[in-house]
Amino acid sequence: MTLLARDLPRLSAFYVALLGLTPVQEDHGDTVLEAHGTPLLRLRAAPGLPAPTVARPGLYHTAFLLPTRADLGRWLAHAARLGLRIGSGDHLVSEAFYLSDPEGNGIEVYADRPAQDWTWEGGQVRMDTVAVDAAAVLAEAGLDAAALGGPDLPAYAGVPAGTRVGHVHLKVGSAAQAARFYGDLLGLDIVADLGSAAFLSWDRYHHHLGLNEWHTAGQARPTAPAAGLGGVELYAPDLAAVRERARTLPGVEDAGDHLRLRDPWGNAVTVYQG
Repeated sequence: MTLLARDLPRLSAFYVALLGLTPVQEDHGDTVLEAHGTPLLRLRAAPGLPAPTVARPGLYHTAFLLPTRADLGRWLAHAARLGLRIGSGDHLVSEAFYLSDPEGNGIEVYADRPAQDWTWEGGQVRMDTVAVDAAAVLAEAGLDAAALGGPDLPAYAGVPAGTRVGHVHLKVGSAAQAARFYGDLLGLDIVADLGSAAFLSWDRYHHHLGLNEWHTAGQARPTAPAAGLGGVELYAPDLAAVRERARTLPGVEDAGDHLRLRDPWGNAVTVYQG
């Protein structure tokens, strides 16, 4: 995932504080943020670009997947210590907390429920959005909600090894059209179709890619650049099959070990072998 940053030092410092990531400067000026040697986010300086509008297709959120519910509880206590305003959603398949970075890019921090507890009906996974039992999430980490902000709260050591970007959620002009585009091109299955949003995955995960038109219905490809989403990296199980299907698309760049392309709304996508 690449974000175009209007204020790169400030945005980098935010993610370092939020998740305990390690910044690594690349030769061409990008800052890559890593967790235990695993790159999670690339920030590219773009001080001259305007902020994206809410109605612009692009990033809805980047979702950081923590290995366990206890890890999520430790992060939640850390977020409370930082005084962040966060929302939440129990999606039945996962428990998630939401916020935005200083430049308005959406963030989800979540942990999955065991896959054997997910409910599948007719090829669709059951998901919902109900209140998260935050006290139970904290208790999983051995923390008491009443102690948040107190002197006995342990220092946060950062996200653990095994943390990764579990999924990416994009804003598009048509959820149905986007689901067809990504499904046909990448071999993704539509595992939840809400009409105004679609969720797609490989190998019966609840979703690797979310697509919604909640703020962007009917929008076309932007004609001018803006800060925010710089590009998405996806790891397909069969890159050779994606390469074959991509032959009819305009503007595809084949770099051998990966493909670069843009979706109908101009979102830059790089596809690697997963």
